[in-house]
Amino acid sequence: MTNTDFNTDFVPLTVDPDKIYDYSFSIIKEEMGEHNFTDEQWLVVRRVIHASADFELGRSMIFTDDAIEAGIQSILAGRHVIADVQMIESGSGRKRFQKHCGDLHCYIADEDVSKEAKEHGVTRAIMSMRKATKLHEGGIYAIGNAPTALLELIRLIKEGLAKPDLIIGMPVGFVSAAESKAELALLKGIPFITNEGRKGGSTVTVAALNAISIMADERAKQAK
Repeated sequence: MTNTDFNTDFVPLTVDPDKIYDYSFSIIKEEMGEHNFTDEQWLVVRRVIHASADFELGRSMIFTDDAIEAGIQSILAGRHVIADVQMIESGSGRKRFQKHCGDLHCYIADEDVSKEAKEHGVTRAIMSMRKATKLHEGGIYAIGNAPTALLELIRLIKEGLAKPDLIIGMPVGFVSAAESKAELALLKGIPFITNEGRKGGSTVTVAALNAISIMADERAKQAK
């Protein structure tokens, strides 16, 4: 049996992983057609589409003008990345953050977070945001699962208790997901990346985060 013989009627174009990426991005570019994203924004959008196979989600993405540059500078400055759930922590290329003296953290499973959430009758996601903003100055907040985490982060920002360098807020779901992202889209003074509607999730949030960290790596290489 050869490496391309699956004993099926279908024959894949290639089993070379690099070529699979190239083919995928080529298909995405062709099927996406015309759009209004900048070149750098498109690098994020195409990875989100690649991760989700969802062009509607990709077209619904919203960026502040300074979002990508803010994310790049945050990573290069060694600021930390805060995730709402562990799926983002495991899916991101954290070595790229560590290379620049930052790291990725998720506090939702911490015992003190769970205890305080029960005491206050709120979600662990809310308490994890309160803990994170006390421990870290600035940084990138990547929220792909918990709308309550995003709403709490917005509240902390409005009350002057947090000032992230960038928010990637793309939670998925039927309860408060679309509404939390609509609130983020109204936020002033903080760079953000989000999307409209119920779609989103940890996978696409990781895709956006990885796209920015790859750009940060390339910027660092160019500076040498």
